[in-house]
Amino acid sequence: MCGIVGILGQEEAAPRLVEALKGLEYRGYDSAGVATLEAGRIARRRAPGKIKALEATLAGAPLSGFTGIGHTRWATHGAPTEDNAHPHATEHVAIVHNGIIENFRVLREELIAQGRTMTSATDSEVIAHLITVAIDRGLKPREAVMATIERLRGAFAIACLFEGEDDLLIGARKGSPLVVGLGDGENYLGSDALAVAPFTHRVIYLEEGDMAELSRSRVQVFDAGGHRVERPVTIFQGGAAAVEKGNHRHFMQKEIYEQSETTARTIARYVDAERLQIAMPEIEALDLKTATSALLIGCGTAYYAGMVGEYWLERIARLPVETDLASEFRYRDAVLTPGQVAVFISQSGETADTLAALRHCKAGGLATLGVVNVPQSAIWREAAGVVPTLAGPEIGVASTKAFTAQLCALAALAVAAGRARGAIDVAEEKRLCARLLETPRLIAEALRQEPQIAAIAQELSHARDVLYLGRGQNYPLALEGALKLKEISYIHAEGYAAGELKHGPIALIDEATPVVVCAPHDALFEKSLSNMEEVAARGGRIILISDEAGHEAAGSTAASRIVAPACDPLVAPIVYAIAIQLLAYHTAVLKGTDVDQPRNLAKSVTVE
Repeated sequence: MCGIVGILGQEEAAPRLVEALKGLEYRGYDSAGVATLEAGRIARRRAPGKIKALEATLAGAPLSGFTGIGHTRWATHGAPTEDNAHPHATEHVAIVHNGIIENFRVLREELIAQGRTMTSATDSEVIAHLITVAIDRGLKPREAVMATIERLRGAFAIACLFEGEDDLLIGARKGSPLVVGLGDGENYLGSDALAVAPFTHRVIYLEEGDMAELSRSRVQVFDAGGHRVERPVTIFQGGAAAVEKGNHRHFMQKEIYEQSETTARTIARYVDAERLQIAMPEIEALDLKTATSALLIGCGTAYYAGMVGEYWLERIARLPVETDLASEFRYRDAVLTPGQVAVFISQSGETADTLAALRHCKAGGLATLGVVNVPQSAIWREAAGVVPTLAGPEIGVASTKAFTAQLCALAALAVAAGRARGAIDVAEEKRLCARLLETPRLIAEALRQEPQIAAIAQELSHARDVLYLGRGQNYPLALEGALKLKEISYIHAEGYAAGELKHGPIALIDEATPVVVCAPHDALFEKSLSNMEEVAARGGRIILISDEAGHEAAGSTAASRIVAPACDPLVAPIVYAIAIQLLAYHTAVLKGTDVDQPRNLAKSVTVE
């Protein structure tokens, strides 16, 4: 969850470390810190809070030195204080760490018994002390790091800085991502390619268990067995500009508005616009024709994307589907059967629970497919096939453009599966492809409703509780809408299948509880309207998201109207996502919360 960076440079490291950390702050923002070598000795500056607090500290007490490491923290063990902020240091080494060391208590007690003094409440500090103990035994830095990581149980990515070693950085990963950036007379470490994007576009994605030893002139990579290996160099296309807000107030707002482009890019990857057919060579490794069922697995917003995909795959491809929360999948002892296909949905491609579920399914002999946004991430590399979602870097913690890109990819997958299984004919494939190609235009239309949505958010911002309702494939949209509101406005919200209203949730309805209803004028609209009438009869105020036909049919039942463009049921969840995102966004702005970096959250959840 945390962000780490290391620099072996030709100029002062501290300002560059801070610059890189700003591109990683979406990973965590409870505290931040940097360490450099000043005349060969380790010097640190740390601060609780966001990176601007670290900048203030550095303004009063600058750091020199051309070699350094930096960290922005999402707190797991220990409160967000200066003592618990990274880098952690001893007399020999400073380290930054992303992950969780599960056996740190045992290691901590052992180290204290040896006379080591701990100054933090974190699990990470034991890493620095273990390396120091190994160096005191006479081991070289790489040997000391190797000996240390052999004792660590859990998930980690680390970067290490050594006293007296101005031309050395060591990084290692197990379970958490780490990349090497290649420069001209400089080299870098980072949690992801965005961390090193201000300095280089050439990166090496370290594989599970890898260790990298960096100098300014060379990079050596060693696998989990300690053997020297070559890893490919990849050109990262995102660039530093991807983490700029431009003229937008927040990254989230920028990313909402990018969705006409990002959905167009993703759809164009899989839809042959000339022939109106799906072109998805990425799924050739899967035998969709004979597949007996599919598992769709993800966390949070990705899980809700999978729920929408379940409706599409069952309806279009006649393929039985089960959608699972990745965090629960392994622990319910799911029955894996021959012929199942497992699809793993993740923006980062590094989500710990989703990655663990992938490995579980691979061990069970299932065909695996990743639906992933970040190239060369762990799920990208480990799944048998990968369907990229071409949303580009997403900085706002609350997912927007990544969600709609996932939906586009899953819709294309459903159509491809439908053709492979003979569930739809050529004419229906052409029709569905034509509808998918309309999506970017429909999103642009949906964005024009922002002024009306901002006005409705005025009412929502005063609520303590909000209900979201939807039927069919719009039920996951209700869940996603509630999640968005919770994430960034801190208003309690719940999403329900509209048909379940009478089975308990209707008890919550009163004049102070807004009810947001996602209800296109489709085959289920009349049933949704009945649910709205039930709410209205009990004094509930309805915010209806529907097309013009739906609003006309609803009459005066809804207190507030958000008009969505009329669209085919296939693309309705993609288009309606815009309204629920904007509603949450403007509510959060009115409440004055930190929209891009909501409290207690991080963008990439790389620990269980």
